[in-house]
Amino acid sequence: MAHVTFHSDFDYRVSRGVTIAYKAGWSGSVKRDCCRKAVAAGKAVELPKPPRPGKAADDA
Repeated sequence: MAHVTFHSDFDYRVSRGVTIAYKAGWSGSVKRDCCRKAVAAGKAVELPKPPRPGKAADDA
């Protein structure tokens, strides 16, 4: 999964007859394929991977 923010509306075609519509301003997790297509189309930016719950940033 990838984390993105959409700055323009984007329709991700999952398969024939199935399309997921992402609205501008939405942020969240999407499939890696969706992320690549949205970024390539100039409709979204990929965000850094968020920290895992229960893990401190300085834990090694």
